[in-house]
Amino acid sequence: MASAAEGDVGTVAELARVLRWGLEELSLNKLATSLGASEQALRLIISIFMGHQLYHSVLCVVLQFLILRLMGRTITAVLATYCFQMVYLLAGYYYTATGNYDIKWTMPHCVLTLKLIGLAVDYFDGGKDQNSLSSEQQKYAIRGVPSLLEVAGFSYFYGAFLVGPQFSMNHYMKLVQGQLTDVPGKIPNSTIPALRRLSLGLVYLVGYTLLSPHITEDYLLTEDYENHPFWFRCVYMLLWGKFVLYKYVTCWLVTEGVCILTGLGFNAFDEHGKAKWDACANMKVWLFETTPRFSGTIASFNINTNAWVARYFFKRLKFLGNKELSQGLSLFFLALWHGLHSGYLVCFQMEFLIVIVEKQAASLIQESPTLRNLASITVLQPLYYLMQQTIHWLFMGYSMTAFCLFTWDKWFKVYKSIYFLGHVFFLSLLFILPYVHKAMVPRKEKLKKMG
Repeated sequence: MASAAEGDVGTVAELARVLRWGLEELSLNKLATSLGASEQALRLIISIFMGHQLYHSVLCVVLQFLILRLMGRTITAVLATYCFQMVYLLAGYYYTATGNYDIKWTMPHCVLTLKLIGLAVDYFDGGKDQNSLSSEQQKYAIRGVPSLLEVAGFSYFYGAFLVGPQFSMNHYMKLVQGQLTDVPGKIPNSTIPALRRLSLGLVYLVGYTLLSPHITEDYLLTEDYENHPFWFRCVYMLLWGKFVLYKYVTCWLVTEGVCILTGLGFNAFDEHGKAKWDACANMKVWLFETTPRFSGTIASFNINTNAWVARYFFKRLKFLGNKELSQGLSLFFLALWHGLHSGYLVCFQMEFLIVIVEKQAASLIQESPTLRNLASITVLQPLYYLMQQTIHWLFMGYSMTAFCLFTWDKWFKVYKSIYFLGHVFFLSLLFILPYVHKAMVPRKEKLKKMG
């Protein structure tokens, strides 16, 4: 009996050892490495599918539905939505954030936050007189009363739950009702357009995968980076600034392909009767790759989120009577929406500063006869373009440094190593360009502009 029992114990012990070995072999870290992904990303995907931490989104969706039903089409409902959804998101950031890039429940939740705020504003607009709304507001205003199922379907649509894009409840309901198709009454012929975006996304994915081991933000913090010549530090920041955006481009192109495949990407027909599939486009790839201007990159990148901020925040601040103040507050909102790290605030502050200076410079060149004639010399166009692109991506990288390094001790160290070049350059231009404009623009040009 004893020897049989000992044999059973030995068998159990051996089985436990084998199981423990198997679990170690199946660790998330090893599995993630074999898949070429990060452990955090894999954990997020598994958690979502297993329902872990799903209660955050469920709570916000259900409470949002109750706000719409109990408070109705009132400004109180809109303000309550803004406050509750943003506070919940920011609390999530506060309790889960680290000094690194965190892929947790807050990542898809920030997408959901904008969806639910937009839903509340559109529902509010739906109760107004049609003539009091702009054409854009009329397009998105919700006239009916969404059911809980419709709100949940809108919130959890699989093609946009993790990383976007943003779309309206009205657009989603058109999909549900079978209206988003190029062939009325039939499923859309969207396979080829969807595969095109998927293929383009995979091209960016391959490029990012090949370059990511060699161009990293971590290198910006090393002594080796600091010990290189100043020109090298600037060139590295320029190259990294362009490359680091490729991971976002990849995600948005792939998810756009999903939206196109379902029909959500259908956007009516062009003047030649050809179906357009760009309703959910978050990237204008050609513009992104070729524009020499910061405003061009902004217009080509994360399009639907930028459109959301313009529609539900920037334009709603019209009562302030100050476009620059409204733009500044909108960028501050965007920075908070991304997270509580100081790097986000610095990045969007730089965007605000750069766009203002870029407009000043463009106005100066356009209104000064001397500079306008100089800029129109055909043989010098390639040189101008190269100079613009160099400045463009150097300071795009400069701005993204704070965005990607998050905490002040990290981005401050990198900025210090290049002598705060971006701040010095653009703050100097901000104060100098008005005097240059005054000196180089003739009085008649000023009067023409005023007239």
